[in-house]
Amino acid sequence: MSAPDTNIDKQTKRHKFPLIGMGGVVIFAGALLLGLITWTVGQSNDRVQDELPEGVTTVTE
Repeated sequence: MSAPDTNIDKQTKRHKFPLIGMGGVVIFAGALLLGLITWTVGQSNDRVQDELPEGVTTVTE
């Protein structure tokens, strides 16, 4: 059952800092994910030419 007399303003004040902390963690995790994606894409471009067997050509512009 839910509380019959929930005061949203009071709850917002009580949970201000935990909500700010959770938002910070989400932003930090997003930055880490973006860094991982960038690093992975950067690593994959260098290895394509090195791992091809001889006689296999690629299309480059």
